This record gives sequence, C-alpha cells and structure tokens, in this order.
Amino acid sequence: MYQVLVPVDEDENRALNQAQYVAQLPNAGSDVNATVLSVIPPSSLDTVEDVEFEESTAAVEAAAHLESQGVAVDRLVGDGGVGAEIVRIAAELDCDEIVMGGRKRSGVAPILLGSTVRDVFVSTDRPVTITGSGMGLDGGSTELLLPVDRNVERARHQAAYASSLPGAADTVSATVLYVYPHQDYAGAPPHDFEEIGAAVAAAEALEAEGISVERVALGGEVTRKILATAEDRDADGIVMGGRRRSGVQKVILGSIAEDVMLSADRPVTLTG
Repeated sequence: MYQVLVPVDEDENRALNQAQYVAQLPNAGSDVNATVLSVIPPSSLDTVEDVEFEESTAAVEAAAHLESQGVAVDRLVGDGGVGAEIVRIAAELDCDEIVMGGRKRSGVAPILLGSTVRDVFVSTDRPVTITGSGMGLDGGSTELLLPVDRNVERARHQAAYASSLPGAADTVSATVLYVYPHQDYAGAPPHDFEEIGAAVAAAEALEAEGISVERVALGGEVTRKILATAEDRDADGIVMGGRRRSGVQKVILGSIAEDVMLSADRPVTLTG
C-alpha cells in the first residue's frame, strides 16, 4: 500500500487541492492509504487530548473528498512545532510521500513557499509534493517530467520516486530532460542526451521498471526550459531532485528547484 501523509492547515481550498491530488494518484482507490493530519501549533494552549479532528473544517473536507473517491483515509491530530511534527509522523508511518499545499501571492501567479513547507523540505528525506492551486493528475495515465542535472545519485532518486507510484509500469510515462545551461545560441555545441551520465542512469532505471521514457536534451535557460517542456508535454507533474549539504542529512533547495516550485502551474515533487 502506498502511504501518503496529507498535512493540512485551516485553508479549505488548499486542503481540497491536496486531497484532489492524492485521489488522482495512479490506482488511488485500491493502492493508496492517506493520513490527513491537522497539527495544533505551539502557540495554542490546546493539546491532542483537547482537540478533535472534526474541529478542523479543512481537514474534514480533505478526508471526505478522499473517501468519496474510494481512497482509504486515517484521521490524525498532532501538536508541537508544525514542520517537526509532520516530519516525525511521516517517519512513524513510513510514508512514501508527503503532499503539501502551496500559498499564492496576492494578485500574481507564482506560489509562495510557506515556512512550514520549507521546514519539511529541509528536514525529511522522503519525497515531498507541493500541489499549489493549479492542475493536478487526471486519474488516468500519468506523464511526469524529470529534469536532471549531472548528479547521478539525485537522478536515480527521481527515477525511484516515479517507479514507486502505484501501478507505475501500467500508468506512468516519463520524460527525462537535461538542459545544457544557456546553450541555445547559433553554433552551440550539440545537445547530446547520451553524454549526460545522470540522464542516462535515470532513463535506464525507469525503463528497467517497465516505464515508457522519452529522452530529451535541450539548450537554454534551465528553469525556463523545464517549465516550457512541462507545458509542451502537458506533464501531470514535475519531479525535481534536492541538494544535500555536505556532512549533514538536510536538503538544500537549489535555485533551479526553488524557481520551478515557485513558477510551475502543476504539482512539483522534490525527492531529496
């Protein structure tokens, strides 16, 4: 069973976007178990003994939507530092993915990453998806875009996430993309996918799991090319790799990963 943690705050629209994303994961009705989590922040005098799950309208609506789509749901209340509690519970439940909601800036399109989302990104080695409020999966076949850099380990983590989705061999197809930075001028060197070891490793790992793969190499400004490729291919989601600090187990959001998260109109997953 694919275990997903859905931590919600009091924003009902955001919680519903998270629930819709989970409900549209491949084979969600049979292969996904979702835990909807409402965390009581440290500023509250209440504890888990004082608060019922049903007191959070956003959490109740998220759980109800998931169940209406046939997804098995557990309801949970936590307390303490919100980011730390999310990470702790994800580890306790051995979740395969944490699905979080983004925040929209007033009057403009890009998503603003809240402090809790950042705290979770930098404190867990589990895949974290930010849904935002744009499009999501469509419940049928799933097209994922995997933009890779030259780090082989990171690329393999991206491929492992895509392969771990329920029924991946039957429902998931992937485009592995490498962008040669700024090489989109006349006379630029050839854009050869096969010379990028990380890209080849990701594609081969996906194909070994029975996933159909397209291999694409382009030149240009990296973030712009990732977003344009996602649009051109109507990708259901973008799967990015995280960066690790030397000597410790925390993820640093690279500038490209963060730029994509802030600008994409579709779910973005950071694999770590």
